[in-house]
Amino acid sequence: MRFIVPLLLIGVAVWYFFLRKPSRKSKPDKLLEETMVECCECKTYVSSQEAIYHKGKCFCSKECLSDKGEE
Repeated sequence: MRFIVPLLLIGVAVWYFFLRKPSRKSKPDKLLEETMVECCECKTYVSSQEAIYHKGKCFCSKECLSDKGEE
């Protein structure tokens, strides 16, 4: 009986330091560090990956591109 408690403590220590999986702390994703660009037509901001580029200008949608992009 007197060996059960020390063995249990040793078992918990072994599990804690060697067998448990470390928690994954979220690292900042590169997607969260995305650049925003301003639409030349309506002045709203849109992700640089979602923006439409035409003749060196940025547009947020096809509607803004068709309104001003063809001038």
